[in-house]
Amino acid sequence: MTKYFAVVEGGGTKFNCAIVDRQKQIYVEHRVATTTPDETLNAVVAFFNSQKKLGYDFEKLGLGCFGPIDLNRQSSSFGSITSTPKPYWSDTRVAPILAEALDCQVEIDTDVNAAALAENLWGASKHAQVNIYITVGTGLGVGVVINGQPLHGLIHPEMGHMLVSGLDEIKGVCPFHGQCFEGMASGYAMSKIWQQAAETLPDDHVAWDIQAMVLGQLCHNIMIAFSPQSLVLGGGVMAKPGLLERSVYYAEKSLNNYIVFPENHGLEQIISKPGLGEHSGLLGALALVL
Repeated sequence: MTKYFAVVEGGGTKFNCAIVDRQKQIYVEHRVATTTPDETLNAVVAFFNSQKKLGYDFEKLGLGCFGPIDLNRQSSSFGSITSTPKPYWSDTRVAPILAEALDCQVEIDTDVNAAALAENLWGASKHAQVNIYITVGTGLGVGVVINGQPLHGLIHPEMGHMLVSGLDEIKGVCPFHGQCFEGMASGYAMSKIWQQAAETLPDDHVAWDIQAMVLGQLCHNIMIAFSPQSLVLGGGVMAKPGLLERSVYYAEKSLNNYIVFPENHGLEQIISKPGLGEHSGLLGALALVL
């Protein structure tokens, strides 16, 4: 008898919901717009309840969610989004709300930690002792997996809020830090800085070279801080042709031959697109429950 799991990739623009099995087969998939917490979570609950009626019953739900998130199981606010730039979502008890409404166990981590875990198990980061996943979408987040375990620490990595240097002529839009990577290079930031959506910017627009510079700086910082064997860049903004390669170029230029790589190995072998394509996040939620 097939055992089903509910999985959710909760992002700043949409909540991707699906029913999957442990072989990673996706039976049904549904997207809910990220609006207010009540509206979004009610729609998520309605979808999964409709799937239960169709025979896709489940006892566990995996949730990779935008954050920051309280991941301390001893905390009274465990499973809640804390102080987020996303309007209306601060202090939202995401995991407890879904667990109660759907009468199931919820395993939660950040969307990027979950995606990094999926890439480590099944994707581009297989066999890496240290692997990093960067998502450049509506927001910008960084997930870290070390020896097969997502990194938490005091809370969890928030490297999207490290500060960008050397680009003072561009005004970042993060309400907390201004010139941080999320405030400079997320899809939302690009739309505010350049006054049009990233996907509508022409190929030769200066925005793309600046975007590559910023992402190259982020990759520089991560390579120096964590020395990952695999660094995956995913998310909607990274679908731009040539952006990954240009980001690698700027990271190499910035590192300036400081890192001595193994023979026949370099940033081109370490920095890549997701091996799981658009499903890193959903399959990351599955990885959390498995």
